[in-house]
Amino acid sequence: MLDRLIIEFDKGLKTLASNAHSIRPHPDENIKQNIELSLDEKRHAAALMRINHCGEVCAQALYNGQALTAKNPQTVSALEQASKEETEHLAWCEKRIQELNGRTSLLNPIWYAGSFTLGAIAGALGDKWNLGFLAETERQVGAHLNRHLDELPVADDKSKAILEQMKTDEAQHAATAIHLGGTELPSIVKMAMQGMSKIMTSTTYHL
Repeated sequence: MLDRLIIEFDKGLKTLASNAHSIRPHPDENIKQNIELSLDEKRHAAALMRINHCGEVCAQALYNGQALTAKNPQTVSALEQASKEETEHLAWCEKRIQELNGRTSLLNPIWYAGSFTLGAIAGALGDKWNLGFLAETERQVGAHLNRHLDELPVADDKSKAILEQMKTDEAQHAATAIHLGGTELPSIVKMAMQGMSKIMTSTTYHL
């Protein structure tokens, strides 16, 4: 367990301190920005993409924590695959934030630590709850991405392409978790997750 914790600590450092890489092509790489965004539009788009980047940092932490305490090898495999794709999402968001002259969140280390702890607790509760937590997380992320697609500047096709592919991936993760036996979470847990998400998004927009 000590060796595994050291490995997880190293994963956390890499997520927070190094540039993520994507095996798949970036969803926006063939899209040209036909209309120049205004300064205010760039700031708003960069802030929204910072929130999405932070969400992917949290997802990395959640899945790593869940995989650490999960018992079923099939569950661990599903979590590790989801984590790999979330790393690609990190890379896409990072690049787009740079293009918009923005920055990633100063609060990422705090959110990572909290999410990792929450994931480890979910994993320890058993596979059906662990997978149920994964599925509900992805459902809420999908709803959140839909809101951001509506809020992005009309001309920001590059950011929209990234979020559309992320939404597709998150839906697949949720479907896989349900297929593997994930159970529906109690309403109070869903509400608590939504409350935490609101705190994260409202603070990360500015910080």
